[in-house]
Amino acid sequence: MGGGEKAVTRHHEAGKLTARERLDRLFDTDTFIELNDLAESQCRDFGMDRRKVPGDGVVVGHGLIDGRRVFAYAQDVTVLGGSVGTIHGQKICRIMDEALKVKAPVVGLFDSGGGRLHEGFFASKGVAGMFFRNTAASGVIPQISCIMGPCAGVSVYSPALTDFIVMIEKQSQMVITGPKVIYDVTGEKVTLEELGGAGVHSKITGQAHFVTQTEEESLSLIRYLLSFLPSSHEESPPEFPCDDDANRQTPSLTGIVPPDFKKAYDMRVVIEEIVDHHTFLEVLPEFAPNIITGLARMNGSTVGMVANQPKVRAGCLDYHSADKAARFIRFCDCFNIALINLVDVPGYFPGVKQEHAGIIRHGAKMLYAYAEATVPKITLALRKEYGGAVMAMCCVGMGVDLMLAWPVARLVVLDTTAAINLIYRKEIMNAQDSEAYKQEKIQEYDYKYSNPFHAASNMLVDKVIDPADTRRQIIAGLSMLKNKQRPAPFRRHGNIPL
Repeated sequence: MGGGEKAVTRHHEAGKLTARERLDRLFDTDTFIELNDLAESQCRDFGMDRRKVPGDGVVVGHGLIDGRRVFAYAQDVTVLGGSVGTIHGQKICRIMDEALKVKAPVVGLFDSGGGRLHEGFFASKGVAGMFFRNTAASGVIPQISCIMGPCAGVSVYSPALTDFIVMIEKQSQMVITGPKVIYDVTGEKVTLEELGGAGVHSKITGQAHFVTQTEEESLSLIRYLLSFLPSSHEESPPEFPCDDDANRQTPSLTGIVPPDFKKAYDMRVVIEEIVDHHTFLEVLPEFAPNIITGLARMNGSTVGMVANQPKVRAGCLDYHSADKAARFIRFCDCFNIALINLVDVPGYFPGVKQEHAGIIRHGAKMLYAYAEATVPKITLALRKEYGGAVMAMCCVGMGVDLMLAWPVARLVVLDTTAAINLIYRKEIMNAQDSEAYKQEKIQEYDYKYSNPFHAASNMLVDKVIDPADTRRQIIAGLSMLKNKQRPAPFRRHGNIPL
């Protein structure tokens, strides 16, 4: 009963599930096996000898999700506010150790006010142990966190070290220091929701990868997310039977993507058209929306999609989008997920704010992530591919395995008009008819350079394809790269520009 019948009743009246109810809905029916259910706090100070509860405020164990082994822990907020005490922390560490031993994913359901003050410094070992194991498991087994209620202090750093975070609208919050402490120190007045609600972390901080409306929706989403992922870095992602023809033509793309480069369109529609029907799961949809990241299936196999979004900032890269893409690229590389890059990018977003915010350092993260990735990498240039953003979206020279382009694509250092204005600046100024002279040079430059055929002639594009063949060509490329060998790292790790 966790914190007792009255506490559970209050919890239910607030519209929330208990820790065990959450786990029952997460796992396949009757497969969850709880461990260490009789463990309890050994603290006797500050009245704790009368408040000891079997389980010490966290339920840990393992079970099956779609028939695959998964480990999980769920904090019980009805027990001392879900605070992390010594035994509480040790239980979580123990279940993470088991997950690492058998190479299975781990899911954490967080609902905690932070460290348990009653136990003083003793609780720090368990808390630090969680962080240590999160780091040890990173890139080895998938780690998913769901914030089920208000979480503060030490209880937010463990989720921050995991691969994905799910938050619930109006129910879950993540903060380091609460509104009262902030007011006492700085005089700023803010509500808990304004400070660290789902909207804040999904749009501003980029901490919440997914936002749902209910607990049940969150748990269903975790199950669906796991269906895209392998159990560990040693496996390939699961494959599913596909009833969507691998050779399906996509003629609608020429209507979706305007040939006029000044016109925007929604790249999500392009993605949904080429992937297997109804399988695109976007990651961080509201943070840095000028780039799209997400998981999908093509011919039944998991792929990671990275795509510029012309609807937002014309698809330009900025410091937030570079961070977002770099971390997703590295996740896919950890877990053997092929990368599909859809490019329509005019460059990096200009401005003093971008420069002062560190666009050089942040942009370098994206370069580093693509260069380091050894999974299959396929890039398709749809329209614009300009300047330094060409390298940032993974081109020849960055280790791309297959470089495709549509016939209208332009792979150049700079937009033609801008390039001509720089190259022929003096000639244009001195020409008798400067506009006519400029247009002549633009046509000449377009014919020679601003087209994919020039790039293909120099082996910077492997194949110029009909947009209607996009799905077929990408799937053919994935089939070719299915057995790509991934060399063992020759160093401990590089020093990514964090």
